[in-house]
This record gives sequence, C-alpha cells and structure tokens, in this order.
Amino acid sequence: MLRSMYSGISGLKNFQTKLDVIGNNIANVNTYGFKKGRVVFKDLYSQQVSLAGAPVGERGGVNPKQVGLGSQLGAIDTIHAPGSTQFTGNTLDLAIEGDGLFIVGTPATSGQGVKPITGGEQFYTRAGNFYLDAGATEGATEASLVDGEGRYVLDNELQKITVPLTATSLSVSQNGTVSYVVAETTPPTTVKLQQVIGLAKFNNPGGLEKVGGNLYKASANSGDPLVGNPIGKDGHGAVKSGSLEMSNVDLSEEFTEMIVAQRGFQANTRIITTSDEILQELVNLKR
Repeated sequence: MLRSMYSGISGLKNFQTKLDVIGNNIANVNTYGFKKGRVVFKDLYSQQVSLAGAPVGERGGVNPKQVGLGSQLGAIDTIHAPGSTQFTGNTLDLAIEGDGLFIVGTPATSGQGVKPITGGEQFYTRAGNFYLDAGATEGATEASLVDGEGRYVLDNELQKITVPLTATSLSVSQNGTVSYVVAETTPPTTVKLQQVIGLAKFNNPGGLEKVGGNLYKASANSGDPLVGNPIGKDGHGAVKSGSLEMSNVDLSEEFTEMIVAQRGFQANTRIITTSDEILQELVNLKR
C-alpha cells in the first residue's frame, strides 16, 4: 500500500510537468518560429519479488515476479517540425523552407563556408522578423541587419550584413542574396551584395538548448553548427522573403493531450486516496 502511494506521487509529479509543457506550448501558439515541446514518460525501478527460473527436467520455467515503483520523466523533446508560413509583405520578414536556422549574435573571428563556428557568441532562430538599424556610429553610411533585440544577423561567412543607408528597393532572393537599388545613379543601379544570409544546420537539432527570445544555442549533444548558403548541396533550406514561420503548435492536439494529462493526474490522486482508505481500515482494526 505504501508502494502504491509513492507510485501515485511520482505520477502526480510527472503529469504536472506534462501540463507545464502543454501550457507553454499553448502560450506560444502565435509565437513566430516556436517549436513545441513533448513530454515522454518511462517506468521507474521495479522491486524483485522472485527471480526467473529455468526449465529443469520435467518442470517448466518460471517468469520473474516484479512490482513497479512508479514512473519518471524519460525526456522533454523539442519537435522541430516546420510551422505554417504566414505572408506579411515585409521584405525583411524571412522564413526558411528547410532545416536551417538563422544565425544572430556577434560576428565570428574565424569560420568560413561549411565549417563549425568559432569565435564570437552566436544564437540560432527560426523567427525571421529582421530590421535595419540606424548605423553603428554617428555619421555612419551603412545600416546592419538585426533582429528585434538588436543582435546582428550573420551571413555565410559569419559576419554582419550591411546595406548603405541610401539603398532603396531592398530585396532578398531565395538563395539569401541581399539586393538593393542605388537611386543616386542615372538610371538607378541594382546592386547585389556579396554577402549571403547564412543558415546553420545541426546533426541533432533536438539537442539545441532554448535560451528564450525565440533563440537556441548549441549544446554538447546538438553537434557542431555547420554554416552554408540557404540553397546548396548541404540542404540548409531556402529563404522566403515577405513571410514568417508560425509556431508548429497544433491546438487540437494540445487540448487532447491536456485532457489525457488531467485524467492521468486524477487517476493518480485516486491511487493515493484509495491507499489512504485502506491504511485507515488497518488503523481501525484495533479498537
């Protein structure tokens, strides 16, 4: 009976964690680039009542007898399935059609092409709502492409992307090339930057660590980030200008999981109350 009470307590704790993850998913249903979480349970230890026995002579074998001692968290996964794409019409709103992630942060001191990033501090995101700043210094002639928190958007050489302040008609192609029109010339001249928006790819994107603000950072189990062009042999993906990737949270699925978690929580409370009633009966045997 005491074992059943502790098993019920372990179930309560686990289902509370599951509800926490579901609540976070629902709270971020409209967060650009958000990837939902998923809770996986596994059983806890089992107490050995008797060992298995091999067949001997005319007597058959005997299976082991074990009593389970509850459940525990197996994993909290991040599901990197793509979300739907929402058209915004804003040139610097970028979505990725593929597995890559945008790179934001401090320009790297080394690292070129499809190589691990070294130097600087980089984060990774699927939220592509980017802007041009006013220039790094007073009297600056160039503006940098940044995210909503002012972090630099890095190219495939891991350097910040800059555009002249006089540029007009900015555009971004599927391969990530930034182009603009120089209106000062006659006729106006279209200029393609040598810089290409870089995308990072990981062997195990599920191993990325969430740090808040739609950002991820590499972990010991994500693998090294490989940087490449949006469209290339490494399959990082294509850039879609004028659109943003929505959250991949499915509300119908989350509400269903919430109901299952709620019923599981209630069932585990019933285990505790039933065990308590039996203990009460034992206490009342001697009167």
